[in-house]
Amino acid sequence: MVAFDNSLLKKRRSAMVDAGYWRDETVNDHLDRWIRETPDKLAVADHNSMTGLDTRLTYAELGRLADRMAVGLHKLGIRSGDVVSCQLPNWWEFLATYLACSRLGSVFNPLMPIFRHRELRFMLGFAETKLIIVPNMFRGCDHPAMITDIRSDLPALEHVLVVGGSAENSFESRLTYPKGEDDPNAVQILTANRPHPDNVMELAYTSGTTGEPKGVTHSANTLYANLYPFAERIEITCDDIVFMPSPLAHQTGFIYGVMMPVMLGSTVVYQDIWNGRAGLQNIGDHNCTYMMGAVPFLADLTDAAEVNGKPESLRSFLCAGAPIPSVLVERAKDSLGAIIHSGWGMSENGAITTTSPADAAVRASVSDGRALPGIEVRIVDESRNVLPSNTEGLLEARGCSMFAGYHKRFELNGIDADGWFDTGDIARMDEDGYIRISGRSKDIIIRGGENIPVVEVEQALYKHPAIAAAAVVGYPDQRLGERGCAYVILRDGFAFTFEEMTAFLASHELAKQYWPERLQVVADMPTTPSGKIQKFKLREMAQALAEST
Repeated sequence: MVAFDNSLLKKRRSAMVDAGYWRDETVNDHLDRWIRETPDKLAVADHNSMTGLDTRLTYAELGRLADRMAVGLHKLGIRSGDVVSCQLPNWWEFLATYLACSRLGSVFNPLMPIFRHRELRFMLGFAETKLIIVPNMFRGCDHPAMITDIRSDLPALEHVLVVGGSAENSFESRLTYPKGEDDPNAVQILTANRPHPDNVMELAYTSGTTGEPKGVTHSANTLYANLYPFAERIEITCDDIVFMPSPLAHQTGFIYGVMMPVMLGSTVVYQDIWNGRAGLQNIGDHNCTYMMGAVPFLADLTDAAEVNGKPESLRSFLCAGAPIPSVLVERAKDSLGAIIHSGWGMSENGAITTTSPADAAVRASVSDGRALPGIEVRIVDESRNVLPSNTEGLLEARGCSMFAGYHKRFELNGIDADGWFDTGDIARMDEDGYIRISGRSKDIIIRGGENIPVVEVEQALYKHPAIAAAAVVGYPDQRLGERGCAYVILRDGFAFTFEEMTAFLASHELAKQYWPERLQVVADMPTTPSGKIQKFKLREMAQALAEST
């Protein structure tokens, strides 16, 4: 069992419970409720692009599978506090695995399917993962072979289960075929160690300014404290059909595509490989009413609707991850016939600000919304003095959905004695409390709603013998929000091309989504008197270059 520190939650508990933000519920309470009250209601529908199979599960069927899998995990030695990692696409198995872990009190660790050897070696080792579930094959990647390659570096890893695998350690043979719910000890297994709402139940990695990702930890109380006001603000209920093509292993997908539908007792529809036309088809086939995703999802769905027609059922789309171009808001509103919401948040808090259905449509293109109930935001200067309205400064937040801390890295939490969290973002706030993100003090590129760990890319580039210095910065992109540009200074006598860069990063097992889309070889870089590279100037250069081509 891994030791998780929830001391930050203990300090906040009385105030949060008294204010009504922490309801002391877990997903077990919600799942059990819908099994009792709406057993025949459709809980989840998905399409597996690797097998071509469609799956539809009612709440009764989903609950039975969760119990069955929990007993199976218990027989494999999984106990309360153990970490179970899940590197699955948007398939029903992801949702069921989370629910099974919740029955046992084990900690769920979602991992993006794009991660490869380098990322997984660190993440699984740092989490001390005891069991990981992977697909047999997804988008050309042999996931079991990848885990085999790194397994000698993971002493805590005892089991690898493969969805669609053929060996005895396939997900199906160990978890979904044996009828664990009929085991004579099933009731004891399924009820004895259910987690307290303050126990750490999720470990999610987020990219930071250091060379290593940080492990964000959350409890049921912190995440539900976000979900209740979020659903109320956006007006999502049990009658909605949620469409979730954002990766479930990302906090957007996990919080709002895994936890929220079960909390509400609604139906969720998953899409494992994004395509705007297929997304439009999914919305129509399932009468989906609500969708959430980053700018590329909104742009591609809008493009598809302009060609194939407006989806009749879609009522609202919340776009987060990067500011939405105003022209896209107008196009989307007309082509989708839906309310377009903007929002801003972090893995550490979930959504912090959103617009609401009552807001004028222009709010989504000029702001990132206002704080949800239970959350406060403020703009401060470098001395932590609160700044006047419409003044750009450092964005801080505090409130009910604040995370339980960075696993094994509490010194990086960034929370002061009064509970204010340094978000690392630069923003301004108007007189009505609506914020607009204008930049980031932390060194991250947000590409398609995904954080790109710039320092990791730079560290990999520095290993090339031709490179004397490297800096990676983001530049605006209409579809993805940002793309990456690598600036490098070469050693004397060396040459270096874009093709060489991508081949080198591939050889160092860096996820393809992290690779910069541009390479600029320069003689020198703008620096401070102390020699620190001035990345804001590089960003300006990259933006000018992109605009000129």
